[in-house]
Amino acid sequence: MKKEKFTVTGMTCSACSAAVERNVKKQKGINHVQVNLLTKSMEVEYDENKIQSSGIITSVEKAGYHAQLHQKGVEENSYDKDAVILKRRLIISLIFTIPVFYIAMGPMAGLPIPNFLTGIENSLIMAWVQVLLVLPVIIVNFKFYRIGFKTLFKGSPNMDALIAVGTGSAIIYGIFVMTQIYHGFNTGNVTLIEKYHHDFYFESVGTILTLITLGKYLEGRAKGKTSEAIKALIDLAPKMATVITNGKEKVIPIEEVQVGDQIVVKPGQKIPVDGKVIKGTTTVDESMLTGESIPVSKKEGDKLIGAAINKTGAVIMEATQIGEDTALARIIRLVEEAQSTKAPIAKLADTISGYFVPIVLAIALITAVIWLILGFSFTFALSIGISVLVISCPCALGLATPTAIMVGTGRGARYGILIKDGEALETTHKVTTVVLDKTGTITEGKPKVTDIITEIDEKDLLMIAASLEKSSDHPLGEAILQEAKARQIPLQELEHFEEVPGHGLKAGFDGRDIIIGNLKFMEDNYIQLIDYDKKADVLSEEGKTPIFIANNNQILGIIAVADVVKETSRAAVQAMKNKGLEVIMLTGDNQKTAEAIRKKVGIQKVIAQVLPQDKSNVILDLQSEGKKVAMVGDGINDAPALATADVGIAIGSGTDVAIESADVVLMKSDLYDVVTAIELSKSTIQNIKQNLFWAFFYNSLGIPLAAGVLYGIGVKLSPEFAAAAMGLSSVTVVSNALRLRRFKPSAHKHSSELRDIRYDEEGTTLVYQSNTKQEEDSNMKKKVFVEGMMCKHCKGRVEQALHAIKGIKDVDVNLEGNYAEIVVDDSVPEDKIKDTITDAGYEVIRFENS
Repeated sequence: MKKEKFTVTGMTCSACSAAVERNVKKQKGINHVQVNLLTKSMEVEYDENKIQSSGIITSVEKAGYHAQLHQKGVEENSYDKDAVILKRRLIISLIFTIPVFYIAMGPMAGLPIPNFLTGIENSLIMAWVQVLLVLPVIIVNFKFYRIGFKTLFKGSPNMDALIAVGTGSAIIYGIFVMTQIYHGFNTGNVTLIEKYHHDFYFESVGTILTLITLGKYLEGRAKGKTSEAIKALIDLAPKMATVITNGKEKVIPIEEVQVGDQIVVKPGQKIPVDGKVIKGTTTVDESMLTGESIPVSKKEGDKLIGAAINKTGAVIMEATQIGEDTALARIIRLVEEAQSTKAPIAKLADTISGYFVPIVLAIALITAVIWLILGFSFTFALSIGISVLVISCPCALGLATPTAIMVGTGRGARYGILIKDGEALETTHKVTTVVLDKTGTITEGKPKVTDIITEIDEKDLLMIAASLEKSSDHPLGEAILQEAKARQIPLQELEHFEEVPGHGLKAGFDGRDIIIGNLKFMEDNYIQLIDYDKKADVLSEEGKTPIFIANNNQILGIIAVADVVKETSRAAVQAMKNKGLEVIMLTGDNQKTAEAIRKKVGIQKVIAQVLPQDKSNVILDLQSEGKKVAMVGDGINDAPALATADVGIAIGSGTDVAIESADVVLMKSDLYDVVTAIELSKSTIQNIKQNLFWAFFYNSLGIPLAAGVLYGIGVKLSPEFAAAAMGLSSVTVVSNALRLRRFKPSAHKHSSELRDIRYDEEGTTLVYQSNTKQEEDSNMKKKVFVEGMMCKHCKGRVEQALHAIKGIKDVDVNLEGNYAEIVVDDSVPEDKIKDTITDAGYEVIRFENS
């Protein structure tokens, strides 16, 4: 199966996207189709042996639209191009609609108009003036008619079809009225002229087209804001790089950088591509990619992420990944793909949209006929029919879901949370149980040797263990290797080597059979432990992992390794429990070591001594109990469990295999972001539900009103008002989705209080008396007026600089007012704040206490 992305143009509403999906699905060899109205994109999974991309494009064109294989940047360029075209259409429409509306409706309001347009005798002149004024409006908005009638004739009518039929009917009726008046003048039939001289309807055509164009323009501007997350990520990429060629520095475009090139990165410059430091040391600000505000120290051999900012020292790096392979490019691709997907909740809207427009056309026709049968004039019935057609346009319905997903996933990326698709975004808020891997998730994942208990010399035991571990990639083995390296112990070559996953290692070493591993591994190999099992119990109770080393059935000793619990783990676990989530730790460690960690972080349940391949079975067992399970792991060893869980969350660097193996990737190694991801999911789905409610409610209320059900009490919806209401509904839905840009995670607000929490033996929370009140008393609000901030990137840099100052609790930068409002501990001197902002490239004018 091949998967390709296409750009589809000409779609204006959810009925369009439904028609495209329906036509493509009919083709042989199509496995999956997903069309996104907002991004004008279509993803298709198909069998190359049965259909080619050209055949898919042809099927789209048969539905009345245009398609081409996706090219990077098409969406961004199309937004800008559409904005220019819509603005021009709107200006021209307003220039000609205002006078035609004035001369048609002005006399009814007692407003003066030229004498040559007044009176029955000037009816034809009035008609021709209106035609000449409304003609430019029709021409600049002719897209409605071209696409509308095309889709209507192909049997897949869309929003444009409703507008085309509605206004087209008014135009035809206006021309009919003109012929009747002309006939009246030729025959001297004054009664005929009097009957029709107020019924031209041309001002309705101009007003409807103009109001719909206004709504489209406002909607387009709002939709453009939904893609700001992608644009911000794209803007992060530097344009040039300084490479070393023949011993000389040369500045070249970033596109010309090759893998293996040596690149000079000076303080203040952005790192051009992914690579590693080969000379020098520095600190790097990776916050724009990971959300982590604290600069990271880098030395020779350390990885560098493209687009991060080099802060302190000049370094020479070697390019290892370029172009589409860089971390930034992969993140952009992931966010783009997420924004193009649909959440399951969108299926209802899609199903309805497929049938909606034909039903509306039928309702409009039936309604008009009923009013005619009831004895009302053709003009009245036509007005009712047009109102039904115009107010029913399903734009709001089609925008309800994709706009919220686009903003929600973009907001997640801002906090270093990459959500892979709409389904993951929807499912995350339903999670009831969070399963946490231990190593690298709850703990730092960088264990160290803490104890060595042995029958032989310590260095000999380390030499034997490290010689075996150098052939393994287990993190505990890495700790032993680092200890041997620190003690400068030379390693020996192995005669043979075997790794038993989840248990340990076997190797031939200096004529001996050495095994190294956990207690069960020793017992399975009938090793005489003497009293080493008891010594191991003591170490395990201290939260250390005992690693046994044996030679030919004889125990040689134990090396104890401990993995430090992350600073935020305890508070993050409490934040999850506060949300009502069940938290379970899943680990391959022995029960006693796992229990020690459990008590430290306050987890109530632990499942220990689980092999990597068995972790997915634990997830299945929990799901069989009716629980919605999120598995949080490193995305590599835990891949089967991540795939089995309802939501797989990879915690750690977003530059590795984690991106491929999980539904959600947390760029920072911070468990708080699990809570943030759940909150973001809940906010986004709540927003989608609000949008769908208002879209359905609007049409449910609007269609009966337009059909005249309340005409008996004097309420009638004019076509012009219907057009304005339709445009307003779309703008309302998009504006509601944009509220998600104000989403802020709540967990971090309480982090300082959560870190004061301690737990008893059962993991029950015990809150100790803290000096929170004293801390509140010592905090103050200040306004820092800053000069030099010009754009959102400036705002972001000032925010990051202030957040990095210890003692500043909250930062809110007001770009328009050129100030930052901060909550700061009174122990932080103003000079420090001023120097920090100056280092970021801006100037502090003054301070004010709030």
